[in-house]
Amino acid sequence: MKLNILYEDGDIIVCLKPAGIASQNERGFYEDMTGILMNYQKKNGIAAPYVGVVHRLDKMVGGVMVYAKHKQAAAKLSQQITAGQMEKKYYAVICHGESAMKIETCGIMTDYLVRDGRTNTSRVSDKNDKMSKRAELRYNILETKTILFGDGTQDIFSLADITLLTGRHHQIRVQFASRNMPLYGDMKYNNMKYNKYHCEEMKQKGPALFSYSIGFIHPVTGKEMSFESKPSEGIFAEFEK
Repeated sequence: MKLNILYEDGDIIVCLKPAGIASQNERGFYEDMTGILMNYQKKNGIAAPYVGVVHRLDKMVGGVMVYAKHKQAAAKLSQQITAGQMEKKYYAVICHGESAMKIETCGIMTDYLVRDGRTNTSRVSDKNDKMSKRAELRYNILETKTILFGDGTQDIFSLADITLLTGRHHQIRVQFASRNMPLYGDMKYNNMKYNKYHCEEMKQKGPALFSYSIGFIHPVTGKEMSFESKPSEGIFAEFEK
């Protein structure tokens, strides 16, 4: 895999994780970002490289990520995440068919989510559920359009700009799906009939979700940093913005 590095210094590496590559070590012989970054550092003469994972993206979700190159940097970046100081923004393509005229162009979604470790899924639950955790995001609809597929069927989709205000398991996917606006290509939470048959035509691998921006304070210099990258593959290519 060609490594796409957006920024690097002696403390951190900011890179673009492709969809289909795990954020951290996984079982088996599949490539993952930690292994790729370890090998990259070895090739650059670092005998004992360190790759600290401070945040994650689902395997089938691509986007901008930051990794630490030593334990002190990892600890300080993790502290920022815990304190809600790391800003993460996403693009998502949502399916909403007949509900297209009902969605507000911008707003905040607040729910309480429960994670099921056995099925690796999350669901919206009641606020009083002891297992639930508060989940909140801000969204802005950038563009809505009708897409015509090769078999003659069509449907309405929207490109959403999303800022995570909390970081819960599958948060964006679950919150939109619970409002009958699932993400395109999401086989876990999207049951719309066309979803399975048209992804290959759109060359969409996994849910149409991309972490396009990350902002944080440098763990050593204290400088405010921000990095962006826009998606160009899959159904994202259908949107002008």
